[in-house]
Amino acid sequence: MAFSEVREYEFGDDIRDIDWNVTARYSKPFVKIYEEERELTVMLLVDVSGSRNFGTRETMKKEVITEIAATLAFSAIQNNDKIGVVFFSNRIEKFIPPKKGRKHILYVIRELIDFEPQEVKTDISGVLQYLTNAIKKRCTAFVFSDFINKGEYQHALTIANKKHDMVAIQVFDERETAMPKVGLVKIKDAESGSEKYVDTDSRRVRDAYKQWWEKRQTEMNDSFRRSRVDSVSIRTDEDYVKALMGLFNKRS
Repeated sequence: MAFSEVREYEFGDDIRDIDWNVTARYSKPFVKIYEEERELTVMLLVDVSGSRNFGTRETMKKEVITEIAATLAFSAIQNNDKIGVVFFSNRIEKFIPPKKGRKHILYVIRELIDFEPQEVKTDISGVLQYLTNAIKKRCTAFVFSDFINKGEYQHALTIANKKHDMVAIQVFDERETAMPKVGLVKIKDAESGSEKYVDTDSRRVRDAYKQWWEKRQTEMNDSFRRSRVDSVSIRTDEDYVKALMGLFNKRS
């Protein structure tokens, strides 16, 4: 509760709320009025690993992540909330402490657009542990990632969600869900740098890839469910506003 104003004492008011300084000044009792403090701290955990640099439609994953994060940042400033950002790969690339104000928001937006990481791999567990230790006051934290992560992160997510209100936003490209039949192609792992040739004409290869994707999505969603974290998956060619509205309606 935060102090709002004072008014004259009325029958039934709690005498513990009397403002004795104002009462002495006007020679009649005044009480302090409080209102609920609605200021929130919002943290954006933004995956800047190599796998975000992928897209087969008009936009890449990193551009969609930037748009959504910027939208939430502007929403926060309209609500007079504090906003902070953690850029992460397999390390903490940059931490912007939560603050309020238009100047701060413009700085956050500029960093969302221009930031270039030092590493290309991903460690979601690491950024969750960092959030738990760095932000002492309870906050609402959005994790933006494609969640292509070689390690396990459910334990860290569960711990983080006990202290903060965690929300997971997965951004993926349609081409990641199924392999097209386009003959022999060379594929490069954006995070490890390894390359290999894949025969996409092979039905066995395409089926194996599709099964891998579906299994990965199932494991990811199971992790969110067990950690009791609200989540949404957004494809790069979809309307993210509609998906976000569905997420927030579910949380209300």
